[in-house]
Amino acid sequence: MKHRNVRGKIRYTSAKPEMAGKERGREWFNFSHHADGSVIMSAQCEIEDPDPAVLRNIICHIGPDRKPQNLLVHLTLGDEFLGSGWMAYDAKGDRITCESYGPSIGCNSESRKAGEFDAFGTHPIAGDGFTTRLMDVSKGPHRRKLRFFLPSPDHRGATPPQIAELEMVMEYVGEEEKTVEAGTFQCRHYRYVDDSDDGMGGTRHPDFDMWVTADDDSVLVYGSIDGYMMNRYELVELER
Repeated sequence: MKHRNVRGKIRYTSAKPEMAGKERGREWFNFSHHADGSVIMSAQCEIEDPDPAVLRNIICHIGPDRKPQNLLVHLTLGDEFLGSGWMAYDAKGDRITCESYGPSIGCNSESRKAGEFDAFGTHPIAGDGFTTRLMDVSKGPHRRKLRFFLPSPDHRGATPPQIAELEMVMEYVGEEEKTVEAGTFQCRHYRYVDDSDDGMGGTRHPDFDMWVTADDDSVLVYGSIDGYMMNRYELVELER
């Protein structure tokens, strides 16, 4: 096989006083890097806290130009089917399309003009880390605004797949070494900042600090969100 796999596991924990250090979920991810520069990301995410629990399965195709091609998602909420769907970007037609189904939305078919945008928001934590590849670290610490299309504006991605759009600021903070259960890594420190008027899904998303491997694989090593979430994310297994 000519492709190269990078796979691992991320543990979700809480920093809330009543749950400090307790595991609240987990994520398994795989990136298949192909010879033409395209990448297939797959992930399974389990979020147990807060209730109701979310189970998400994702497959996302990112082209060699770093533009997303298509996204498949299947969701359960509280162990009941929530929805599934397919979202795609047609560069020639400059369209984002979505075909999805869920008990609360029935059969859903959407298409809208894409315009200039940067990425699909996939919701797996590994995907958040991988998106940092869009930053030009040669500029040193700086910020830039990113425009996303995503299948859910909910902070946990826990709504039936439909086209949503948002803008987030990504900040490159600098390089730092980070030690986690999976090992010690030379990392780049990034931060997502929601400075939109309406907030993501109607609520401002707290700042999300991420430490990501300082190489082309861009593996999320550690993540920290405070505010109302108080979540932590730690790489516990890595194979490459």
